[in-house]
Amino acid sequence: MQLSAPSYEERLTAPRSWWLISFLLGVSVALILLPFGTLPMLGGLVGGTAAAAVVVSAYGSLRIRVVGGLLLAGEARIPVTALGEAQVLDADEARAWRTHKADTRAFLLLRSYIPGALRVEVTDPEDPTPYLYLSTRDPEGLAAALTAARAAEAPGAA
Repeated sequence: MQLSAPSYEERLTAPRSWWLISFLLGVSVALILLPFGTLPMLGGLVGGTAAAAVVVSAYGSLRIRVVGGLLLAGEARIPVTALGEAQVLDADEARAWRTHKADTRAFLLLRSYIPGALRVEVTDPEDPTPYLYLSTRDPEGLAAALTAARAAEAPGAA
């Protein structure tokens, strides 16, 4: 199945400070291995930094895309026709929906270092998921892309 060009695409990359922390973890491993000599210390620096960088890169590799009538959010593939109204959440509302307002049946794609989010109702009667919570740096843009994709997929749309 060939998907058309995305109308919205975002990668939820980790903050820059996490890359510094990766290097500092490598320094920590190097200091632990210092009593064993220079070569193990350098190996610890390189290996520890590389391992931490792989973890940071994997954590920050999630993508949100709206393409070909689908919302692709991490591992989820949801047809836009199964989605209802999108609610843009500011930092305080996003925190509330991540914590005390959260429903255990909801699909949460969250990254705590991203303050804004989008909450999208799921209208499919066969799906027990009440809503999607998507951390995004551009909630207005994602909401607009979902609205446009739903309009394009609506019966009778050209």
